[in-house]
Amino acid sequence: MTDCTLLVFGSDPAPRLDRLSGRARIVYADDVSLPGLLPSADALLVWDFTSDAVRDAWPGAGPRPRWVHTASAGVDRLLSPELTSSDVVLTNARGVFDQPIAEYVAGLVIAMAKDFPETWELQRQRRWQHRETMRLGGSRAVVVGSGPIGRAIARTLAALGVEVELVGRTPRETDSEFGRVHGSADLESLLPSADWVISAAPLTNENLGMFDARLFGRMPRTARFINVGRGPLVVEGDLADALDRRTIAGAALDVFEHEPLAADSRLWNLPGLLVSPHMSGDTIGWRDDLAEQFMDNFDRWAAGEPLLNVVDKQLGYVPVS
Repeated sequence: MTDCTLLVFGSDPAPRLDRLSGRARIVYADDVSLPGLLPSADALLVWDFTSDAVRDAWPGAGPRPRWVHTASAGVDRLLSPELTSSDVVLTNARGVFDQPIAEYVAGLVIAMAKDFPETWELQRQRRWQHRETMRLGGSRAVVVGSGPIGRAIARTLAALGVEVELVGRTPRETDSEFGRVHGSADLESLLPSADWVISAAPLTNENLGMFDARLFGRMPRTARFINVGRGPLVVEGDLADALDRRTIAGAALDVFEHEPLAADSRLWNLPGLLVSPHMSGDTIGWRDDLAEQFMDNFDRWAAGEPLLNVVDKQLGYVPVS
């Protein structure tokens, strides 16, 4: 497959694709050039996964890439009706971000339980103020999203002594690791006893805006909410109201409905809210890991072997076996 054309959307910084030298003609595209280059590409690497340009530029009938890989876990920014209904194979970066995100969530949980933000603020004020903090062991977490990221989060929290309930799209009464996985219909009944509610679900039409005033109202006043899934899973105004009214104790958001978060957003100054700029999975060397994963899959594609991380385009994620 030395004469194939690999189109890479996004080059800031460019992926390190050294292993593909002499095996593919690599062409880089930006928002402007993408529509004209898509029909001549055999494969597309979506390196800039923060853009909607691929979804907007995806061609209808006629030539188009046979394989699309996105360097992200989420695929909602790609799935145009034309791509979804086509025979184009879509793969994602499942596996690269699982443990880094789990570690980030664990860090947030520890920071909130031990009141680190207030400790840092008191240090800044040079004030010695003794306080009691929360014990993690025996606290209860509800992790929404039973894919690899949700499972890594649940596993890491369990190692800290947190009792974890895992919620997926459909219930599974037997699970080799967690005993059972609750279905989405069970979520409301699990929330009143939760100390931590963690959103790690993919974005689909069914769960758009799922964390709203109704669900925040089901959480106890002592609960903390964390979203590392997708921004539109949360009705941000409803979360803001819950924090303003102190009906939940705190929250941390790493993803937002619109990114970057506007400087005049209400979210910046809410009591008990920690804002981070979509960085929970981005550890040192993460781009090299993404490039290596893509090149491994390219080897399989060139050899005519089944690809890894094939997304079910109707579901919007890679099904968990």
